[in-house]
Amino acid sequence: MKTPPPAEVAATGVTPARLTDLRRWNLALAVVHLAQAAGIVVLASDFAITVTGSFPAGPPGTDVPPPDGLFDVPIGAAIAAFLALAAIDHLLTGTGARGVYERDLRRGINRFRWVEYSFSASIMIVLICLYSGITGIAALIAIVGANVAMILFGWLQEVMNPPGRPTTTMVAFWFGTIVGLAPWVALTINLVGAEELPGFVIGIFVSLFVFFMSFGLNQWLQYRGVGPWGDYAFGEKAYLVLSLAAKSALAWQIFAGSLAT
Repeated sequence: MKTPPPAEVAATGVTPARLTDLRRWNLALAVVHLAQAAGIVVLASDFAITVTGSFPAGPPGTDVPPPDGLFDVPIGAAIAAFLALAAIDHLLTGTGARGVYERDLRRGINRFRWVEYSFSASIMIVLICLYSGITGIAALIAIVGANVAMILFGWLQEVMNPPGRPTTTMVAFWFGTIVGLAPWVALTINLVGAEELPGFVIGIFVSLFVFFMSFGLNQWLQYRGVGPWGDYAFGEKAYLVLSLAAKSALAWQIFAGSLAT
């Protein structure tokens, strides 16, 4: 007689009542993000920042020509895009993809979160770079790559630590932290080296750095089981709150900056 497989262990706090509450939150955030995206589209000017490229014109060591403009990034449309991506994510997890989302939460993972962050957070970091004077295409690609790697390490942290595990490993978390700091080091170098910089750019840098690090802190608290973060569902709700706060803050700070230029 075959021994039945062991019952799957559900993540802590992922109860029917908490799932219903998370569904309400996801639907509400979908509406809020979509409303903000629409507002930005209506109010935005035609302000854009040019992405540049500088390519060798001779053997290694020769002078590189001044950078050429490659294409313009319309700031209003970019802000609306990352807000719309967040709205789509929350709408899916609250409606058509709710079953997959809730099954994942019981397994201590949220694939929707990491996929959406890979796109929306990359747009956010590119906008911060453009406002800080990092406009080179090669630098922006490298920064986006580091940002996506950080987010995927967050996904891997969840995969490596399923509910009911005998021990917790933080290897993926710390690897993601190292990779995720690289864009902020590049931004800091550019800001410190600038001869003149508007105050709102520094404000955007500081506030978004705090928000970005808060996502990492939330995951660390989850996997260390600190206080209410010992409940996986609490950490999921904290991600929703942080996502709303970070995206809203960046959207309106960047938008206000576009009007001030």
